[in-house]
Amino acid sequence: MIEKLIEATGETVQMMALAGLWTVLFGLPLGVLLYATSPNGLARNRVIHRTLGIIVNIGRSAPFIILMVAIMPITRAIVGTSIGSWAAVVPLAVAASPFFARLVESALLDVDPGLLEAAESMGATRTGTVGQVLLPEALPGLIRGLTVTMVALTGYSAIAGAIGGGGLGDLAIRYGYQRYETEYMIATVVLLVALVQLIQFIGDTTARRLDHR
Repeated sequence: MIEKLIEATGETVQMMALAGLWTVLFGLPLGVLLYATSPNGLARNRVIHRTLGIIVNIGRSAPFIILMVAIMPITRAIVGTSIGSWAAVVPLAVAASPFFARLVESALLDVDPGLLEAAESMGATRTGTVGQVLLPEALPGLIRGLTVTMVALTGYSAIAGAIGGGGLGDLAIRYGYQRYETEYMIATVVLLVALVQLIQFIGDTTARRLDHR
């Protein structure tokens, strides 16, 4: 049992780490673009903002287990399989990216507009303002947003186990539910709760240290 739990925990951490990386790579630029094209942004564009908003809202509203099944052909084309922890990374990133993008937009909107105006008055370009003022000032909020996203990914990874995604969720389904071995169910729940607590602690501590307000 201990060996199985260690292996499943490793798979879950692997899924979350890779999915978290891709979520940042896709969700951060998307969130910046949402902010930049918003009515209070640096490059206001109502058409682009509304279009992106619709896409993001659709991505956020799709139930994860349905999304995972729906994009199986895409997952198979990218990874070569639709089963296992590696395959689960694709739907995890697809589900989490729009979620994180909204949190990025919210964090950027909290930045003092006076700082941006000061940067522009000193001749900073829009790209320079984003990279040198906007993102550094919003960093604590971005860390908190990423923390919330990683906690959500923990739940998503457990759901992925229901259809062969691997990890703790798969272990709970195969042994705890299908074989009625209650000790597996209890152990996986405890490990998932501990993982969430660890992520929350690291995120809160990091954000607090970066927040100079």
